[in-house]
Amino acid sequence: MIKIEDIARVAHDTNVSYCHVLGEETQGLWDEAPEWQRQSTLNGVRFRLVNESTSVSAQHDQWLDSKYADGWVYGPVKDADVKQHPCLVPFKELPIEQQLKDYLFVAVVRALSAEGWQ
Repeated sequence: MIKIEDIARVAHDTNVSYCHVLGEETQGLWDEAPEWQRQSTLNGVRFRLVNESTSVSAQHDQWLDSKYADGWVYGPVKDADVKQHPCLVPFKELPIEQQLKDYLFVAVVRALSAEGWQ
């Protein structure tokens, strides 16, 4: 069985790789990521594992709720120091490139949890 932390690591690192393709250099791989970022990914994985059949937009809503609860607000550029993020908008308002991050996240979690998780 694969551990939730391992699913989160792969999901996070997949997102980092995709962000690099888009020219976004705002985060490092799992081992370099700050604890708040790792916890955010773990929370997203847990949500998906418990809510397997929810939509990709529901995954984004979970992320939005957790960001708002942690004091983040919309900002034109991602800035962790002041807790601003340009993706703090409804899923349908995200550019397709940003929506694809949620699709990738869900796909990774689904693929890695197919054999069970602990």
